[in-house]
Amino acid sequence: MPLDTLSAGLLAWMAIVILLAGLSQGALGFGFPFIATPLIAMVTDMRTAVIAVLLPTLATIAVALFASGSLRATLGRFWMMPVYAAAGSALGTWLFVSAPDVPYTLVLALMTLVYLNLDRVGRANWPVVKRNERRFAPLPGFTAGIFEGTANIAAPPLIIFYLALGLSPVMLVQALNICFFVGKATQFTVLTSRGGVGMDEWLATLPFVAIGAAGSLIGVRVRHRIDAQTFRVWVKRALFVIALVLLAQYAYSRFA
Repeated sequence: MPLDTLSAGLLAWMAIVILLAGLSQGALGFGFPFIATPLIAMVTDMRTAVIAVLLPTLATIAVALFASGSLRATLGRFWMMPVYAAAGSALGTWLFVSAPDVPYTLVLALMTLVYLNLDRVGRANWPVVKRNERRFAPLPGFTAGIFEGTANIAAPPLIIFYLALGLSPVMLVQALNICFFVGKATQFTVLTSRGGVGMDEWLATLPFVAIGAAGSLIGVRVRHRIDAQTFRVWVKRALFVIALVLLAQYAYSRFA
């Protein structure tokens, strides 16, 4: 569904969705494709939603990264996470093709809810992870990639790992978005070279790029005004919402 054939009402809806998703990406460091893709697909189709969202996602990721200060410390500490995620994504894609009926979204939702319940009762503080960060890093990175390939959502395993490390909001956002940027840049390359998406289709999304980047900048300003504890609370609440949405998606696909 070419963007130039959409009505003014649909384009306005897409702009509002992208602005709100940009706010989430800037404030929390994640959430843009999770919010924008299904809400746009509801009124268009999945291909249009993916194309409309991809470049704005990259823009909001870039804003979240570079508006947070120097990346040197984060890259030096977490440069390997995109490598683990890429390997996991390859396996996840193979799993999804080989066994598409496995309830991957249900597994991810339950894993997230278990973590949040452990956190609620004070059992989610794992000193062993902090002491052995490099030994544990492959597991969340690889797991995030697997769920990216199967459920199209990579954030929860990474967030759980980074919260366990006690990262500052700035470093957590940067560490997340380093992984996201590599993944989305790869997706853009594949869609352009093998997916039949032409340059004119990408250029048509540039207004959404500007809207998403503006929303992300506003979100970054909001994040800078809150303390680290409040930020962690917001992140955990967002994880809870993601888990509920995944449960709803599973229930709809299973019983609809």
